[in-house]
Amino acid sequence: MPRDNCYIALLHYPVYNKKGIIVTTAVTNMDIHDISRAARTYGVKRFYIITPFEEQKRFVERILRHWQKGYGASYNPLRKQALDITDVKNTLDDAVADIANETGGAKVNLVITGASVKGTFTKYAELKHAIAESNEAYLLLFGTGWGIARDVVTTADVVLEPIHGLSDYNHLSVRSAVSIILDRLFGKR
Repeated sequence: MPRDNCYIALLHYPVYNKKGIIVTTAVTNMDIHDISRAARTYGVKRFYIITPFEEQKRFVERILRHWQKGYGASYNPLRKQALDITDVKNTLDDAVADIANETGGAKVNLVITGASVKGTFTKYAELKHAIAESNEAYLLLFGTGWGIARDVVTTADVVLEPIHGLSDYNHLSVRSAVSIILDRLFGKR
């Protein structure tokens, strides 16, 4: 069932590289496809890819066009359905403004995720309940590279508890993290 108040975004800027320097990361074809499919599967309203680089935006738009209007649309209609909820924006502020416009000015709660984020965490059950009971919008923000820049993290309304496995290794692909988090929030139990 679609969640008219839940959105996700994949942030390519501002994020850290492994040296702790703020950079813009490259958009990958796999992220576009896999995150779109996960978002559609769990009923997310829209998936935003956020990058300021024109060349990267054209890359995303070319992929979307192929699967939404080109040969890919007839070849794989299920992929078209998934990519129909995907959009590319210059900045996080652009995505938030788009959501506010789409929801008639509803408050957009920014939910930060990430293995290296520090602070007081919200449990999945709490966020699931808040999304289900609220008329406000929720934007789950996923970072690329080595994490979301601190300036963005400090603007969060919610810091979601990180994913932890059983080993001391904790460096999931963002595609995996998105799927795990969406299942924890919206999966059938």
